[in-house]
Amino acid sequence: MRTAYSVETVRAAEQALMARLPEGALMQRAAAGLAAACADLLRRAGRVYGSRVVLLVGTGDNGGDALYAGARLARRGAGVVAVRAVPGRAHEGGSAALLAAGGRVVDGGESTTHQDWAGRIDLVVDAITGIGGRGGLRPDAAGLVGRYTAHGAPVVAVDLPSGVEADTGEVPGEAVRADATVTFGAYKPALLVDPAAERAGALRLVDIGLGAELPGVPDLEALQYADVAALLPVPAAESDKYRRGVVGIAAGSARYPGAAVLAVSGALRGGAGAVRYAGPGGAAVIARHPETLVHAGRPARAGRVQAWVVGPGLGDGTDAVAAVSDILATDVPVLVDADGLRLLDAEVVRARTAPTVLTPHAGEAAALLGARREEVEAGRLAAVRELAARFGATVLLKGSTTLIATDTPHTPVRVNPTGTGWLATAGSGDVLSGLTGSLLAAGLAPLDAASAGAYLHGLAARRAADGSPLAALDVADAIPAAWRDVRA
Repeated sequence: MRTAYSVETVRAAEQALMARLPEGALMQRAAAGLAAACADLLRRAGRVYGSRVVLLVGTGDNGGDALYAGARLARRGAGVVAVRAVPGRAHEGGSAALLAAGGRVVDGGESTTHQDWAGRIDLVVDAITGIGGRGGLRPDAAGLVGRYTAHGAPVVAVDLPSGVEADTGEVPGEAVRADATVTFGAYKPALLVDPAAERAGALRLVDIGLGAELPGVPDLEALQYADVAALLPVPAAESDKYRRGVVGIAAGSARYPGAAVLAVSGALRGGAGAVRYAGPGGAAVIARHPETLVHAGRPARAGRVQAWVVGPGLGDGTDAVAAVSDILATDVPVLVDADGLRLLDAEVVRARTAPTVLTPHAGEAAALLGARREEVEAGRLAAVRELAARFGATVLLKGSTTLIATDTPHTPVRVNPTGTGWLATAGSGDVLSGLTGSLLAAGLAPLDAASAGAYLHGLAARRAADGSPLAALDVADAIPAAWRDVRA
């Protein structure tokens, strides 16, 4: 599992560790890891000896890490120049080390000092602000970044790209766009959450010995194959379809019968023993999936289930209102998606005794919060936490970074690491709802069901797309292969 910690937590861990180490030892560990990562990149592009490296350094320890790393590269034959973002100010020890190794230290305004390097820089190292930066890059710093990255040299960010907000993943102004980020001790939330995460590039974590100093509960966590495999239900020898769980699907309408088919398609592949459909789309569902148990009336009369999914393609008429009301009144876990989200009352959801899972995209989340879609997309982490707290529910916020939060205190927000841009296609969310609802019916806790559902859904989409466009049913059809990948 990949975990991320807030700046406050990381700094406290660093202070505790530094109290037991010789002065400067922690920075040297970071510099050694950064230099090794930079050398790897330079070797892939050619060689370290004779390469040209520009360090863009601020005034703090982040700049010190880069300067000491630059000294290591200079001793291996690289040409290294450090450009100070603030004239005359940079980490003194790091600057002295770089000069002693044969490198140079100049101010950002001295643009003619290495004019002959224009277009021939092999690597740019961004160490302007680090984890303490706030509010985006200042104009002078942004201009400096633009000048040295204009010719396409790869950019390595130190700890995280300058200009992004470390704890939230927000990008409030100009920020560096890195090809790779070398971070120290622990991942920071911005490295896992968009819009900041998409500026970080490939991630490399350097172990500087913080592990024992970090608390047991992180701020964020991202499941990996082994974590998801441990969650997936496996039928026992004595299992039958009812013991494995029955998931109810209330989806589709005369206008959107396809939503019913897509939600059922996801549910059939999610681990439950049977799928019970209630709604007007029964004929379309049976035509595609004859194994489905179909009921044409209200969900309250459909029969016993272990979890319900309500909302995809439901519309907003009286039948839709009745379906949502019926299902929220049950004593089993309920997943609400799409049209069902528009019919929610926060007080009704909070009063439920059984768990509720909400699966909005950014636009639906904005409507629930009374905000603008752009605000949700810019502050995804804050939005998912606020929704979970407001509704007393587990919330899966879909998007370029899918986040899952619960209203339970001291529980990390989960970040889904799988997926592809091709998932932005009509009906893919309906498949996810059915899949996740099936995992709920099979007995998974809401946070685990949502996390495993998102993981399998994203992995299935990658397999189905394989670099080309896909349709929502392609994702559903690829879920068994994704399941086998994870279990293997």
